[in-house]
Amino acid sequence: MFKRCLAVLLILTLTAASFQRFFVYAGFKLNQDYISKNLCVNRNRPWMHCNGKCYFMRKIKAAQENEKKQADKDNFSRLEVSFFQHARVIDLSSPLTATLPAGELPVYSCLYNFSFSTFLLQPPRLNA
Repeated sequence: MFKRCLAVLLILTLTAASFQRFFVYAGFKLNQDYISKNLCVNRNRPWMHCNGKCYFMRKIKAAQENEKKQADKDNFSRLEVSFFQHARVIDLSSPLTATLPAGELPVYSCLYNFSFSTFLLQPPRLNA
């Protein structure tokens, strides 16, 4: 039960991060009267019919900047780490020769065997 609740909680937090602008809009619509009367820059000029939209735009801009910072942070954490290895130096100035003790030659072993088969694979016949 605990694991299921934890999984639901994690899913909700991940979706909340994705829908940040939606939550800002929903919060604006729910508190629009309070925002237009107390927080709006144009609250002393009712003929402009701002109704708190200036406050809403500032919050949306802040949410976009927050998303951009988060995306930059995610991109920074995905930096690729490349593996570099020092190249080996091969000296080709002196020839490499295999040295065998005198009188010893490698034993030739031909283990290849060929047997010709006259049997041909034929499909089964139907007895009808």
